[in-house]
Amino acid sequence: MLRAEAEDRKLKAAFNRRLLLVGGVQAAGLAIISARLFQLQVQDQTRYGFLSYNNRTSQQIVTPVRGRIFDRFGEPLVIGEEAYRAILIPSFADDVRQVVRLVSSVVAIEDAEIDRIVARASRQRPNEPVILASDMPFEAAGQIGLLAPQLPGVQVERAERRRYVRGSVGGHIVGHVGHVEQVAIDDDPMLKLPWVRVGRSGIEHGMEAELGGHSGRARIEVDARGRIVRLLDRTEPTPGQDVVATIDIGLQGDVERRLDEHRCAAAVVMHVATGEVLAMASVPGYDPGQVSGHMAGAAWRRLAGARDKPLFNRAIGGQYPPGSTFKMVTALAALEAGVVDAGEHITCTGSHTYADQTYRCWNRSGHGRMAMVDALRESCDVYFYHLAERVGIDRLAAMARRLGFGQTYASGLSHQQAGLVPDRDWKRGHLNRSWLGGETILAGIGQGYVLATPLQLAVMTARIASGLAIEPTLVRRSQETAPAAEPKSLDIAGPSLEIVRRGMFEAVNMRGGTGARARIEAGGPVIAGKTGTSQVRRSSHRNQDVRWEWRDHALFVAFAPAAAPRFAISVIVEHGGAGGAVAAPIAGQIMQDVMARDPLGRPAITPLTVGAPRTPGAAGELSKPKDREG
Repeated sequence: MLRAEAEDRKLKAAFNRRLLLVGGVQAAGLAIISARLFQLQVQDQTRYGFLSYNNRTSQQIVTPVRGRIFDRFGEPLVIGEEAYRAILIPSFADDVRQVVRLVSSVVAIEDAEIDRIVARASRQRPNEPVILASDMPFEAAGQIGLLAPQLPGVQVERAERRRYVRGSVGGHIVGHVGHVEQVAIDDDPMLKLPWVRVGRSGIEHGMEAELGGHSGRARIEVDARGRIVRLLDRTEPTPGQDVVATIDIGLQGDVERRLDEHRCAAAVVMHVATGEVLAMASVPGYDPGQVSGHMAGAAWRRLAGARDKPLFNRAIGGQYPPGSTFKMVTALAALEAGVVDAGEHITCTGSHTYADQTYRCWNRSGHGRMAMVDALRESCDVYFYHLAERVGIDRLAAMARRLGFGQTYASGLSHQQAGLVPDRDWKRGHLNRSWLGGETILAGIGQGYVLATPLQLAVMTARIASGLAIEPTLVRRSQETAPAAEPKSLDIAGPSLEIVRRGMFEAVNMRGGTGARARIEAGGPVIAGKTGTSQVRRSSHRNQDVRWEWRDHALFVAFAPAAAPRFAISVIVEHGGAGGAVAAPIAGQIMQDVMARDPLGRPAITPLTVGAPRTPGAAGELSKPKDREG
């Protein structure tokens, strides 16, 4: 009995020890759990509350509405239209490929594009959006919205589609938008969004800072599958500014039609007093709407690689020997240097010899005795060989720069070329050779190394017509924000300018003038102008039977009315032949169009008076589903 009781006590003692041990372990575990809960819920509440908040909220960049572009009279050239886009946040999608295939049942997405989307999603950060479809109609956006429970990570947003109202008319002027090619670390994060477009050419590029606007921010609440629950707060973006171009789009269309019969050509029409460009045409052209959209890769390669370069704006990027249109520069340089008197006669026998080298006149039989006005009227090469030899390359180059050559302008257009005004320093620096006297003679008639753009030729003509250092511009600015500066004087003597103007007048309106085909019939404005034919090979080729690439360029510059100039014009037809036969008639027709429309006779607008106010941020507005509780 006693033994049994002793055994029972021993068992109870062992049980109590085990119970105490288990209880202690449980108490210790509960203490640890309680301490951890206290740490998580009390001590680290701020930290984990912030992380939890970030898991259910998302910061999104709201893209601004891009500014519109109008012509000088308020005619819309580029506007924004509402569209929709579908994007995917890969981190919320269980199977990216399956999600994209489901979206493709609503919006056509080719298999190759699906592969690219999946590859892009795997390469980039999981929280960075991937664009699935752009420019969707409202119906497609609604269908994707109905499938939202089956599309984790897919969001539908309102977007803006750029519409180029006049198609290819003025295409080179307005330019086009495209993808951002490279983003620096300190650039606006908005530029990293796959659907953002920036200006790539024309006014779209040159005025990007004004047109682009500034992004806003939106903070949204999302569920575990990445679907938007509600919009928490939003900072509105600043919409881009509207831009008013100086061009008359009706005149622009007329000018382009005048050039369309030629394979490659360009023309510029300017206001003589202000430098406003009223028309600027380059043929062949292109439709910016096709390029700014989602052009297929093969179609883009065909357009970009086309033989005649339709994407190339010849009016500001084409660099051509100016030929005899440069003779006004030589004449003014000689008059201002005092090395010739306008009444002095120089005899043209058909050629000029310098340092055992013979330089021929286009008139092989010679022009006879020529004064300056005579030489400008009949474009005598020998006369200007003599002038160039007398004046020297340094003074010739200085006058060329004074008249607008060898530079680009803050006109609102990008991708301008500066042309080339050669001199001793340029040749030594670029070719490491000394300047030769024969090169001065060639420069005197706009050949040799001299290069100019059609815009520069129009600027030269406007400066000669006005006597002012006119700067060209393609964008109208309001007087309140940017008062126009008065153009400075060229500091060229009035009598010198009058002699050159007289020579240009006679070149069109007097017997023997090389620009007679630019003359307008009785009742039309009187034009003063100058022809130019620039060689592209050592020997001149104006015959239409030779290869097109070997033919001379045809040029013509003019201002009108001759007695009180208002408009300046330059025309170039690539490989067109003789300037007087090809470019001069086109210039005369364009000037008739200009005078008939008289864009200076109608009141133009400024950015402060065009269009109606727009709702900021409409382009980047987020879709707003009902709260989950609703």
